[in-house]
Amino acid sequence: MTTLLLVRHGLTEMTGQALAGWTPGVHLSEPGRAQAEALAARLAPLTLDAVVSSPLERCQETAGAVLAGRDGLSLETDERFGECGYGEWTGRTLKELSEEPMWRVVQYHPSAAVFPGGESLAGVQRRAVAAVRHWNAKLGEKATYLVCSHGDVIKAIVADALGAHLDQFQRVTADPASLTVIRYTALRPFVLRVNDVGGGVENLLPPPQEPEGSDGAGGGENPSESDAAVGGGAGTT
Repeated sequence: MTTLLLVRHGLTEMTGQALAGWTPGVHLSEPGRAQAEALAARLAPLTLDAVVSSPLERCQETAGAVLAGRDGLSLETDERFGECGYGEWTGRTLKELSEEPMWRVVQYHPSAAVFPGGESLAGVQRRAVAAVRHWNAKLGEKATYLVCSHGDVIKAIVADALGAHLDQFQRVTADPASLTVIRYTALRPFVLRVNDVGGGVENLLPPPQEPEGSDGAGGGENPSESDAAVGGGAGTT
């Protein structure tokens, strides 16, 4: 099983006010830097096999905070995790954009949304999911890795993991500096956390390995790691 930690970048001066998109030079604000440092402290118990980021500065800075003090790792950049290409919407305020006829398409039928002069949300999902599959295969089934990306990109990846139509992706939230976790197995993905902004990460540690030759607790065969818990499962202690 491969565990993917999806992190949205921390706050910037444009977050929640305007659509930054691929605008260059958008850096973390002071609160955003504090968010990134707090997230890095929360993730400290986890061993990461890779840290991958969108090329945009706000993501590079957030991922860099997570990398601090992790010897042997360097920041990888993958443009497929970059922000949606919003085209002519880039830089405009959300209040202004909410008056556009296209706004309702984005909200209610995002699979049909193509931003003027920019990218389609369906295209964003295709490239982001392709990137996840690439890194899963590259790092292997025992890897835990982090990707720092953007809200719409993260929501699109979560929709795919849930087997939900892209038109449902607006039901997912990804706040600044939030953590979303998906564990990929041979059979299906498991969505472990969505929009997590606090608390420990102990349940994300790899499960202890059974001694060689062991057939698991209870003397029966080990269930497949791709099997879902019947009845919801008891969780971890």
